[in-house]
Amino acid sequence: MNLLRPTLLALACLTLPAGANDLPSLGDASSSIVSPEQEHRLGRAWLSILRGQIDQLSDPQLKDFVETSVYRLAETSELQDKRLEFVLLNSPQINAFAAPGGIVGVNGGLLLNAKTEAEYASVMAHELAHLSQRHFARGVEAQQRMQVPVMAAMLAGIVAAAAGAGDAGIATMMGAQAAAIQEQRRFSRQNEQEADRIGLLNLKKAGYDPRAMPKMFELLMRQYRYDSRPPEFLLTHPVTESRIADTRNRAEQFPAGGIENSLQYQLMRARVQLIFEETPGIAAKRFRAMLDTDPTLEAAHYGLAIAQIKGGQAEAARKELDGLLAKAPDELAYNLAMVDVDTATRRLGEARQRIERMRGLYPESYPLEQARIDLMLKQGQNKQAEAALDQLLKQRDNDPDVWYQVAEVRGLTGNIIGLHRARAEFFALVGDYDQALEQLDLAKRRASSNFPMAARIDARQQEIQDEKRAIDKMLR
Repeated sequence: MNLLRPTLLALACLTLPAGANDLPSLGDASSSIVSPEQEHRLGRAWLSILRGQIDQLSDPQLKDFVETSVYRLAETSELQDKRLEFVLLNSPQINAFAAPGGIVGVNGGLLLNAKTEAEYASVMAHELAHLSQRHFARGVEAQQRMQVPVMAAMLAGIVAAAAGAGDAGIATMMGAQAAAIQEQRRFSRQNEQEADRIGLLNLKKAGYDPRAMPKMFELLMRQYRYDSRPPEFLLTHPVTESRIADTRNRAEQFPAGGIENSLQYQLMRARVQLIFEETPGIAAKRFRAMLDTDPTLEAAHYGLAIAQIKGGQAEAARKELDGLLAKAPDELAYNLAMVDVDTATRRLGEARQRIERMRGLYPESYPLEQARIDLMLKQGQNKQAEAALDQLLKQRDNDPDVWYQVAEVRGLTGNIIGLHRARAEFFALVGDYDQALEQLDLAKRRASSNFPMAARIDARQQEIQDEKRAIDKMLR
């Protein structure tokens, strides 16, 4: 984490041009300072560095849920550029953030703390509002006469806190010029109010109950009122009585009703709860305690089954899942869990049949396709897994988890050139450009007799070199 803060400072400086006339105007004052395309490039550069610095959640079901839910909100939001990229942080602290250029970050702790889907969605709608209103670019525009280090602190204070260095993030901001920081705080309060207002509208349009936003704020204030070290979300999004009252008053102006919760969200919460328990056994005890209170809690039955699978109790998990599948035979999460049970007990044929049936119901499901690939590898079908991963890359070519597995599988099939190319893409996505270039060098040597392939590798190497030079230039 030590490398993150100065790098982010440098990236923030990158967005500040020597002359505003070099940039196109897209119809608002902030576009003449930082264009949307500059924000997009900054966000992607920042994301690659962040990925290389933090521990992430790689659970396909969690990733798919977050991506799907945020895209659903984006469809009814004011966001014009919907080229979103996501990062899930392996942290139990409650936090979510939006970075320039459509970067959306979510801590696992958000799902731990937001007890309903509407509460979770209220936080994500708020973050999308920061993006749609281009608050970063407007912050730069509002302070364009400030010195570059102070403007760098604007972004560095936010992203350092987002990455888990809360005190360092605040210290970065405090270290800048006092008058400028005071002005930025005022501007940030305005941004928060605007994001609350627009987020409430978005919640309603997306079908959620907008009253979930003040409810979530109240929960946070009660939970952390006396904490000397509040969560990162409260450091970057201060919650006050007046803010809660304002959002409550605005929410009450909407007609009552809307989505408050869903089984799907509760199932994903159960997965997150298991991730942050010390052992599967402790998780199983907690889910059993929930069932003692209310035996009808499907998410607790599901969580218990997942804990049992992880604890090596496959047959006990099968019993839990049989009960759930009797009520909802087409629920994807239950079926994927049963695939894990069948795989653990070497019933690979039954697992394959279940996956194929689910593919008919969910042909575009990333978690289902990932389960199919994993099963192929269990059955020694490495070539088929490689072909399936190549198809998956058409949907998720910016996912480092997928590229990592592609490299592993290409190694199993003896596709050494492809292995090096996949490793290069993985390293580029996590900001390690030197390693990426080295892998492409290895691939090019092996492809020396295949001119078309060598040319493609050379072209990709040039693109990565250009990206590396651009970042190196920022860091100087």
